[in-house]
Amino acid sequence: MSVSTKVEVLPEVAAFLDQSPFAGFVGGREFPAASGELIATIDPGSGEKIAEIHDLDAAEIDKAVDIANEAFPAWSGLSQKERSSILRKLADAVEERKPILAQIEALDAGKIEAQAAGDIQNFVDTLRYFVGLADEVQLRTTLDVPGHDAWTFKQPWGACAFIFPWNFPFLLIGWGISPALAAGNTVIIKPAEDTSLSAIYLAHLAKEVGVPDGVINVVTGRGATAGSALTNNSKIKRMSFTGSPEVGQLVGEACGRNLVPVKLELGGKGAAVVFDDVDVKSTAEALVGAITFHTGQVCCDATRWLIHQDIYDEFVGYCKDLMQDIKIGHPLDPESQMGPVVNPKQHERVLGYQTKGKAGGAECLCGGGPAEVEGYEGNYVKPTLLAGSLDNVAAREEIFGPVAYLSTFKTEEEAIAKANDTDYGLANSVWTKDDDRANRVAEAMTAGNSWINAHNVFAHGVPYGGVNKSGMGGGVLSIETLMDYYRSTSVVRPL
Repeated sequence: MSVSTKVEVLPEVAAFLDQSPFAGFVGGREFPAASGELIATIDPGSGEKIAEIHDLDAAEIDKAVDIANEAFPAWSGLSQKERSSILRKLADAVEERKPILAQIEALDAGKIEAQAAGDIQNFVDTLRYFVGLADEVQLRTTLDVPGHDAWTFKQPWGACAFIFPWNFPFLLIGWGISPALAAGNTVIIKPAEDTSLSAIYLAHLAKEVGVPDGVINVVTGRGATAGSALTNNSKIKRMSFTGSPEVGQLVGEACGRNLVPVKLELGGKGAAVVFDDVDVKSTAEALVGAITFHTGQVCCDATRWLIHQDIYDEFVGYCKDLMQDIKIGHPLDPESQMGPVVNPKQHERVLGYQTKGKAGGAECLCGGGPAEVEGYEGNYVKPTLLAGSLDNVAAREEIFGPVAYLSTFKTEEEAIAKANDTDYGLANSVWTKDDDRANRVAEAMTAGNSWINAHNVFAHGVPYGGVNKSGMGGGVLSIETLMDYYRSTSVVRPL
């Protein structure tokens, strides 16, 4: 293991990393690439290699899909009670290993360790939530049709494929596979090549606690090869992709050709509309906390801040002070408040948008440029506030870093118009003490999600999804999500 000597890891984490290189895990056993090709996994906080993963090819991905389909009849044939018991054991095991998984996630994705621990707990809570729903759902519904004995019956689809991004590797696995597994489907997980380690750990843990072979499968490799092969496989029964709109379009096209139902959770350029009756200081603290959380690598983040002109200067003053005080450091340093971006490519992207934004006329209110963290050669950037015309490229395109773009408004109507002037439609927030106004604005903004006096709120039971360039095919985290993973059959007997 080549983790920096400045970073202390748990003995279990060190032992896990010492097993590198990591193969995929399919059918209850390791699933290596026959080519022997490997991809390096880099600690974003130090720039050092911590492991390697196997780079599977298209034929190997196709084999993994076959294995998942072969495992489906036995898994779906279990009673709901039997299936739920197994999945609850998995949730318990993940919760018991939370410190281990949190460190793996922090090292792999560049997450602050405490935030990574929150992601692991979210996985646990999500799995338990959907298992509980599946225990109660009624699969047969009688239809009142004169002259006929009729009903509908719901049953799982089969092998469901999932492609996950690098920003929330473990949390999003929980959001994706939990309803599918609870409904009786088998799953093939394709994690991002930058952040595959927690998925691999999960697959081995599932085997350990008794999840039947072939139910949870992890395939490793590059998006352009392994991911594309999974997307184009006609034997998958459902597809779920979380990532950029550009790749999401390719996934949607491939699934359309194969007539495979697809769920796309894509990017965003969310607005925070701040009225003049708020507590300015606490609102500034909340939005600075949102834009610096996981170094701004959050698709539903508020990256356009629309501030009422009467409080703009006061609001900016608080934000500048808060951002300048952010402690940037290695994810495993307990004093760190913001870590690195995930890789050099993302580092270059964030800095590039700062440069392009300023070249297009934006004013840099604070921050900007790379950040230096003593002792580490990681992908660190300074949190940044830009301001100016909303036609600026930094105000219109998703940056995926700790960069907020500010503008002012005078009236409620102007604020709504500015919030909706985007190709995206994932999540916005409205900040005001006036409940009636909050409700009006929240419902008037074009997005899958509107939050009031908060941002990035994910409650189990509330659907979360996007519209327009931000996604299609339904949301996550609710009963509607679970029902997506059942197909419906109508049964009719003429009387």
